[in-house]
Amino acid sequence: MSAPSQIAAVTPWHFVALVALLAGSGLASMSETVMMAANRFRLQALAANGNRSARLATALLADTDRLLGVILLLNNVINVGAATLASVITLALFGEHESALAVGSFVLTFVILVFSEITPKVIGARYADTLALWYAWPLTALLKLTGPIVDFVNLFVKGVLTLLRLNQRRDHHTYSPEELRALLSQTSVWRFQNHRELLLNLLDIEHLTVADVMKPRRVIESLDLSESESALREQLATAYHTRLPLIDSRSDEILGIVHARQILSALLQDQPFSRELLKKRATPAYFIPAKTPVLTQLNEFQKRQQRLALVVDEYGELLGLVTIDDIVEEIVGQFTTSLTGAHAIHWDANGMVTLPGETLIREINRALGIHLPEDRGRTLNGLLLATLQALPDGETAVRFDDVVVEIVQTDERTVRVARLRRVSEERSE
Repeated sequence: MSAPSQIAAVTPWHFVALVALLAGSGLASMSETVMMAANRFRLQALAANGNRSARLATALLADTDRLLGVILLLNNVINVGAATLASVITLALFGEHESALAVGSFVLTFVILVFSEITPKVIGARYADTLALWYAWPLTALLKLTGPIVDFVNLFVKGVLTLLRLNQRRDHHTYSPEELRALLSQTSVWRFQNHRELLLNLLDIEHLTVADVMKPRRVIESLDLSESESALREQLATAYHTRLPLIDSRSDEILGIVHARQILSALLQDQPFSRELLKKRATPAYFIPAKTPVLTQLNEFQKRQQRLALVVDEYGELLGLVTIDDIVEEIVGQFTTSLTGAHAIHWDANGMVTLPGETLIREINRALGIHLPEDRGRTLNGLLLATLQALPDGETAVRFDDVVVEIVQTDERTVRVARLRRVSEERSE
């Protein structure tokens, strides 16, 4: 057969058919990436709101074996057809030359790789959530038409998996707190930024105990019966909190909790102010162990209708005080006015910040975006004492990665004030 007759055998429709097959291969390849990369949570939310496309997509993703089966079946049939048609065109144009077939195969492979594989899959990955709603309809229809063929092919797939001793049970994956934290951290589209922070705080609080959020004993505001009545009256009138522990420092005894409003109510009823009035109006103190998980204690506060608890160690010694507000603030952030002397934690223009020794390490790390060790102590004072293994006599500095902590002021037992300085802000000598 002569060359001219061979050329005449090729018509423009051959090329139109080849382009259509390559386009179909690209759409099939894109569908695989789109369905696998689509946000299943978003689809489930849309389906719950009545979106039919989302319902179809969710149903397809519920059986990924059949979904992948129909996509790959379609893609391979189209690719085989394209390869066959390309061979026919090559033979018609150039004859049965091995070099022509080799060049034709190379060109077709390149075209399929670029235009029917990589490019469609990149597009599908970028717009998966939107395209999944469009692909759900044709894929559902194809699965109904080719269901018996897909099931037949999957029989062999299951046989191979059985021979390889691979577990065919579908694991109902439950996300660990670490996975959820990573998911929330990587998600950048939020209506309000503090929504993400709130959810992250909920995950972090799972590992906290009341000892991590309590106010230490030395900063507890209390009423001491060893003081004079005039001092007690003034302290009660100027107290920042409405609920105050009633103690007797002479016997180191905790007598109960006094509610300022109840004392005020008694005074309005013309009852004289006295130590006996405080004792009479005091309610029993609620003691909890220091290692109680924060979420457990939140539930206990709700069950007992309590708002305040005193934290004790294994020997019954008072360690601090925790309120329901302290726990809630760990979730939603600080929302009450701070006590006088409390410090806002942020770097100044020189890359420094001065903080009290009782400042929590967790709060410092969260506010400054640094990573001071949290396993050596809960507070800045605890971290420094654990690191130095002694109370320093004079000015001392300790470096933690890219942060230098300078001890500014101490007393006989603790580090009162420390200054944090970023190493990157240091000037070279």
